[in-house]
Amino acid sequence: MKVCVLPGDGIGPEIVGQAVRVLEALRQDGVKLEMETALLGGCAVDAAGDPYPEATRKLARQADAVLLGAVGGPQYDTLPREQRPERGLLGIRKDLGLFANLRPAVLYPELANASSLKPEVVAGLDILIVRELTGDIYFGEPRGIETRDGANGKERVGFNTMIYSESEIRRIARVSFEAAMKRNRKLCSVDKMNVLECTQLWRDVVTDEAKNYPDVALSHMLVDNAAMQLVRNPKQFDVMVTGNMFGDILSDEASMLTGSIGMLPSASLDEKGKGLYEPIHGSAPDIAGQGVANPLATILSTAMMLRYTFGLEAAAARIEAAVKKVLAQGLRTGDIHEAGMKKVGTREMGDAVIAAL
Repeated sequence: MKVCVLPGDGIGPEIVGQAVRVLEALRQDGVKLEMETALLGGCAVDAAGDPYPEATRKLARQADAVLLGAVGGPQYDTLPREQRPERGLLGIRKDLGLFANLRPAVLYPELANASSLKPEVVAGLDILIVRELTGDIYFGEPRGIETRDGANGKERVGFNTMIYSESEIRRIARVSFEAAMKRNRKLCSVDKMNVLECTQLWRDVVTDEAKNYPDVALSHMLVDNAAMQLVRNPKQFDVMVTGNMFGDILSDEASMLTGSIGMLPSASLDEKGKGLYEPIHGSAPDIAGQGVANPLATILSTAMMLRYTFGLEAAAARIEAAVKKVLAQGLRTGDIHEAGMKKVGTREMGDAVIAAL
């Protein structure tokens, strides 16, 4: 089983380093993995002038799964848009056909006090957000900034296109219905059909696809209401499915219900189960190189990789159990630290997870 490892920028190399150590520990127990490292994002721009170089493209295509840290940094913000690190991330998603982004938001009991909401509101939280990843306004054409005639003469106008085809909607709907079948058989589809024709089509297609899953209770919710309900009564949700832009925003909102964005993994899958696995947080350049970043989201991303791409449920469960154990032991990185707990750094947390395995 071949894994392409992309440490990326900022804290990426630090957190990926600990995740790789966890995989190596499992490999010593008989899990047969091959790992090879490549460049993506700002580090790739520095080395090759391209955020998604051809060498990385070749390795990623050949691999069975991709493990990614994070990309980006303020030093790249003035580059031409096609050279910015985020273009590397969008590029690999599109190149590998990774259309289904799975983002679990799970609150560990030990972290109930770390959430910004009252413990009784979030205790037991377990949501899976399924985000369509290769369409919508992020990829729609035409797009750009150009000069047009305005009321007061020439002025610059920025424009993007929100667009979805029926086939794109139907395939992400199927992924979400299948996920709901494996959980509590509840699916909430999020759109903005009252003002956007594109998402009226979304609702129509998801409703039609529901005929193939009679055991799943389907509901619909407008995105503004969904954002409100996530902080009002988040436990009403089990699986949520939505488009690229809405999913980007809602999944980050849901992450904070769990206490820290540093705790949440994600999987981006193609139609055959090949996936790119990454924490949902960014490159955090303000703490890069200090050895204080939380590696648990990246470590949990390897559990998702073992489960979704390689079908190794037992190995995935071992990693998740190890993370629960270190939290129960009171170990905390700075982002989830609270009084009475032992504050540890990135490598110490990795050491503890490996010991708990």
